[in-house]
Amino acid sequence: MEENASLLVVVDAANVVGSVPDGWWRDRRGAAERLRDRLAVDGVPGGAGPAEVVLVVEGAARGVESVTGVRVESAPGSGDDHIVELVARAAGDRPVLVVTADRGLRRRVTELGAEVAGPRTVRPG
Repeated sequence: MEENASLLVVVDAANVVGSVPDGWWRDRRGAAERLRDRLAVDGVPGGAGPAEVVLVVEGAARGVESVTGVRVESAPGSGDDHIVELVARAAGDRPVLVVTADRGLRRRVTELGAEVAGPRTVRPG
């Protein structure tokens, strides 16, 4: 791993948005955009040093645009599979933090060396 490699933070948008029952299901795309905008302003609380934030969207939220500070990637299929692919590409080159509460996804990414954090890391309930 590079000594000065910035942290890669991969956020499971569907899981994080779905963690708070605030009506997100009526406008999945809008909910993902609000999460993106919050990440762009607040970043990742407690994050020391530079970080690259990637928000992975799927389904009805596909097509949400990137903004300064947050790259948005639309998963071509399963959001979980796309997140695992991103982690696998970065593995060994830089530290990775995946934000999700999905147990299966947490297991898959920790096997690749990523750290995990729950949705409240970026979206207080």
